[in-house]
Amino acid sequence: MQVLVAGRGRGRARAVAQSVRPALRPAVAALVLLAATACTPIIRDHGYAPTEPELATLQIGADTRETTIEKVGRPSAEGLLSDTQWFFVQSRWEAVGPRAPVEIDRQVVVISFSESGTIQNVERFGLEDGRVVTLSRRVTESSIQGVTLIGQLLGNIGRLRADQIVQ
Repeated sequence: MQVLVAGRGRGRARAVAQSVRPALRPAVAALVLLAATACTPIIRDHGYAPTEPELATLQIGADTRETTIEKVGRPSAEGLLSDTQWFFVQSRWEAVGPRAPVEIDRQVVVISFSESGTIQNVERFGLEDGRVVTLSRRVTESSIQGVTLIGQLLGNIGRLRADQIVQ
């Protein structure tokens, strides 16, 4: 460690400080660049939904499944119980730094077909129209809610008969 005496060594200290500054400039620039890129949002698109001009080419009551595929492509999913509806789903996700990605846009296009196989309806839904829909639920109803294992064992003591225990 160097102690500067008033009037002496100031020129040397300036020379050392000036020689360090150019060496630090690339490191500081790299640090600023790294911090800026870490906070830059990363946008990811998933799926496909036809655009409005593509949907405008479809004619309700005239186009069939085959002509729909030619004009807008294949759907992301088809109806669960019957093939009367086609679903096109597109979503946009944004991730910033270490935080979990957030869905910022969703487009769902539903093309409904009549029994004769022609287009009956075309609908577009956005993220603001979305709601959680349970498609499948596997819940076993239990009649022993609130009863612990010990409570179940002790509850069976009076129900057992001697002939059930010894055979």
